[in-house]
Amino acid sequence: MDPADIIKSAGGVLLTRDVLARGAAESGIRAAVRSGDVIRVERGLLAVSGADPELVAAGRSRGLLTCVSAAPRFGLWQLRPAAQPHYWHSNGRNAVRCISHRLALTQQQHHATMAALPDVLLHALLCLPPLESLVMVECAYNRGDIDPAFLRRHLAGNRCGKARDVLARVERGADSLLETLARVVFREAGIATETQVWLDGIGRVDFLLEGFLIVELDGIAFHLESRQFKKDRRRDNSATVRGLPVLRFFYDDVVHAPEAMLAQVQDVLARGSLRWPQPDQPSFGSSSR
Repeated sequence: MDPADIIKSAGGVLLTRDVLARGAAESGIRAAVRSGDVIRVERGLLAVSGADPELVAAGRSRGLLTCVSAAPRFGLWQLRPAAQPHYWHSNGRNAVRCISHRLALTQQQHHATMAALPDVLLHALLCLPPLESLVMVECAYNRGDIDPAFLRRHLAGNRCGKARDVLARVERGADSLLETLARVVFREAGIATETQVWLDGIGRVDFLLEGFLIVELDGIAFHLESRQFKKDRRRDNSATVRGLPVLRFFYDDVVHAPEAMLAQVQDVLARGSLRWPQPDQPSFGSSSR
C-alpha cells in the first residue's frame, strides 16, 4: 500500500511502525521519502508533506491533541485559544511546555494524533474553567454530537464534582457561545431568564428577562448587511411600540465586560418592574426557562 495514503488516512502523522503494520513496505516508505510525499519527522515518526504543524507536534510528543487544543478541529465554540498545547499521553514521556492529560480514553480515535470528540470534551471538563468547558460541551450537544449523560457516566468520583456541575448547566437552544455565556450571567444573578422566546408581532428574541425585558446579542459577525440591519431595528421598534424595552449587546460586552452588561440589565429591570407585565402573566410563549 502507498505510505502517503496510509498516513493521510490517519490524519497526516503516523508512527513508522504503524505505517508498516497497515501494509506499507520499508522500500515503499524510503521511496516516498525520496519523492517528498512523506517526511521523516524524526526517528520512528512520519508525516505527509504539508501536514498540520500542531498534529506533527502532537506526534513528536507521542500524544494526542485534545481538550481546548482540539476544539477548532471539531468546530467547537471557544472563549479563547489554548495558551499551551494540550496533549493526551499514555506513557510517562514529558513534552516541553504542554498540558498533559492522562484520563483513560473512552473512544478509539480516527486520527493517530487527535483524540475523539467525547474524550476531548471529558478532558476539557476536567481541565478548563467552567465557562470555557461549558461552551464546548453545549456546542456539541446542540449539534447532536454528544449526549451529556454519556459524559456524566465517565465523571464519577469526588474529583469530578466541578465537571458534573458544568454538565448540569448544559441546555439546548443556544445559537452561539454568547447566548450560553449571557444565560449563565443572568441566571446566576437570580434573573428569571427565558431563551429563544417567540413574541407575537415581534418574532423570536434571544432572551426575555423577568417577562418584559428583551435582550438581543450581536456576535462577531454582526448584521452589517443592510437588509438584516433594518430588519433587526424594525423588530426593536415593534417591541418598543408594544411596551417592551430592548437591550442589545455585542461580543465584547458578553465576553469581556459581563459585569457592565449585567449592571445595565439590572438597572432596566429595577426601573421597569412596576410598568411592564410580570413573568407569571401568560402573555407570551417561550422555548425554555
